[in-house]
Amino acid sequence: MNSFLKNLHLLISVLIVLPTGIIYGSPSILSQQLDIQVNTIDLSNMLKAIMSLYIGVSIIWILGMWKKEYWKRATELNILFMLTLAIGRTLSMIIDGLPTNGYIFGIIAEFFLGFFSIYQLKKNNLK
Repeated sequence: MNSFLKNLHLLISVLIVLPTGIIYGSPSILSQQLDIQVNTIDLSNMLKAIMSLYIGVSIIWILGMWKKEYWKRATELNILFMLTLAIGRTLSMIIDGLPTNGYIFGIIAEFFLGFFSIYQLKKNNLK
């Protein structure tokens, strides 16, 4: 149970980010889930790169849950990943206006997971 709680932030992140990455790389699913129409090769290319980035980051988080020597790096990456996304979304909300509900959920989840990961790092790095 202690290991489960220690890895909870990584598990939640994988469960959200991995499917999101797959959605970003799948134009037909993307247009159904979010208000995004993929109508250029450049946009498709950018979204597939983001998909690969999300999958790669998820692999590091999975390694962090599986092998304890990766846990700290995976947690630090989670902090960086989540808080930089949340800051970028906040900037967009200020400059561009409010996005769809999916992205509103995103900013809340990213801030939560970023700060929860900081808590986990401080709590578990002492041991």
